[in-house]
Amino acid sequence: MMQSLLQRILTTLAQAYLARYKPAIVAVTGNVGKTSTKEAIGAVLGTIMRVRMSGGNLNNELGVPLSIIGDWSEEYYQKGSSFFLWAKVITRGIIGLIFPLEYPKVLVLEYGADHPGDIARLVKLYKPTVGVVTAVGEIPVHVEYFSGPEALAKEKSELVRALDPHSLAILNFDDQVVLDMQTVTKAQVRTFGFGDGASVRISNLDLSTDDRGRPQGINFKLHLDGSLMPMKIEGSLGRSQTYASAAAAIVGLHFGMNLVEINKGLLSYRGTPGRLRIIPGIRGSVIIDDTYNAAPAAMHLALDTLRNCSAPRKVAVLGDMLELGRYSLEVHRTAGNKVGNLVHALVCVGEKAKFIADSAANQMAREQIYTFHTSEEAKSKVQELIKEGDLVLVKGSQGMRMEKIVEEIMAEPERKEELLVRQSKKWLSK
Repeated sequence: MMQSLLQRILTTLAQAYLARYKPAIVAVTGNVGKTSTKEAIGAVLGTIMRVRMSGGNLNNELGVPLSIIGDWSEEYYQKGSSFFLWAKVITRGIIGLIFPLEYPKVLVLEYGADHPGDIARLVKLYKPTVGVVTAVGEIPVHVEYFSGPEALAKEKSELVRALDPHSLAILNFDDQVVLDMQTVTKAQVRTFGFGDGASVRISNLDLSTDDRGRPQGINFKLHLDGSLMPMKIEGSLGRSQTYASAAAAIVGLHFGMNLVEINKGLLSYRGTPGRLRIIPGIRGSVIIDDTYNAAPAAMHLALDTLRNCSAPRKVAVLGDMLELGRYSLEVHRTAGNKVGNLVHALVCVGEKAKFIADSAANQMAREQIYTFHTSEEAKSKVQELIKEGDLVLVKGSQGMRMEKIVEEIMAEPERKEELLVRQSKKWLSK
């Protein structure tokens, strides 16, 4: 009852802000890469205009209006939901309508879909100017709340279905499910990806390494508007960073930016914590921290990234992938088949991750595989396993709290608030 009332108040305030200040809305959805894409878009647009990005995963019917009313994400994540926070949000929100603010020209917001109808409601309440769909994948996260992957994909398509003819839909050329969404939108369509025919094409993806061969980041090229733009991202790995950059470049062009401005913005983009971030580990090891969340497509991307890196020894620490419903057994076994011939040691965390262990055991010695119920139980063993120069991938769904393992094995734990996900008081109290 109280949440419903709060939601109505926030919705009314947010719509009043949109009517008063008339910002453009760039909405991002997908099952992989939403946050990285949002951050890259913010980095590009922020070079020429005032931009606000939704913080964390404020992407639902409370989070989106909260982001529109003000930049409340840090206080929300530090203190959590409370009467005093919402009283402050509402009071200041009303003041901001009475007394003019220096309001952002563009809002870059995530639109999430945990249940049927979520995105349809969000686009009806807060209609975007630009819609970006990152990737869906064959078996996406949150699918347990839908009749199947097709139903979830249809829900994601509601973002571009709602766009006007003068708006812009930006679609992943390499994800056929996403590319097919061009048939349901009235908007102009531009695409990004590695495939020939993408509006902004990505090529020449390669690792950058230090003098010891350890990964430092990625190099790649963007082909856009007849020009070639060499790119470098330090501190993060994976194709997801290239997709985020390409989508951000399209958004920049849509808002009238030139290639120099776009390049400047992308050079300032460093990736976000918990998304294939490179972190120095104990005993000269290197950690690939992918602990933010874990959809099947993201798990495969992380394992492919690990495969493409060179190291004397590789270790994978994999947690449960949650909210997959009847597909859970299949995707965990698939991950086990993929990791089994890839690593020298495997640590599996959670009830569902035991299926990763079982499948991996068909390809590697059972004594190289360790299983635990929780990240707290696993972290000491992971520390014990690590040897000089190891490359360690840590990944799992948000609910598995795999960042606790990264904290245990990182070389500079005093920098955890800077480098790791979920370091707010709200999360640390859980």
